[in-house]
Amino acid sequence: MPEDIAGSEQMLANWNQNIQERAARYQEMATRVQGMTISERSSDGAVELTIGSNGILQNLVINESAAGRRMAEISGEIMKLLQRAQSKIPALLQEAMAETIGTQDETANVLFNEAKKNFPAPPPEDEPRSPYSGVNEMNFRVEDDAPPPPPRSTPPPARRRPPSDDDDFGGESVLS
Repeated sequence: MPEDIAGSEQMLANWNQNIQERAARYQEMATRVQGMTISERSSDGAVELTIGSNGILQNLVINESAAGRRMAEISGEIMKLLQRAQSKIPALLQEAMAETIGTQDETANVLFNEAKKNFPAPPPEDEPRSPYSGVNEMNFRVEDDAPPPPPRSTPPPARRRPPSDDDDFGGESVLS
């Protein structure tokens, strides 16, 4: 019977040690991931940004070379760069997991799949567009298929009695 107790104590000690080692590896992974940043720059260098491993923008620089561009174009470039940077987060997370806790860990796989869901790959790059693409256009054509607007309804004018000098009873007796 004492051997069973000694074996149980050893098993409990091993289990405790494994938990401590695993917690240390998770802490190391969290520290690595927390310190990671991703930077992206537009092809012309007009816009640069940096995000943290959580996907939040940490720094944005719009260089003087962007001064002549339309604001809609610059904001579109910022969003494209942000999405491109965020799409790299799952790979960084997977790299940190592989170096610390391993890729076979069930919790690590849940974290990785969640990161892939939250930060998907950006859409493919479009062909270069003209400077006027995406510009809101005004349409002056008359649409034949469109129904005419409903006529405005105006209330009929209020009827007024002609003024009477006699009294307020319209020329008739009160007793009638």
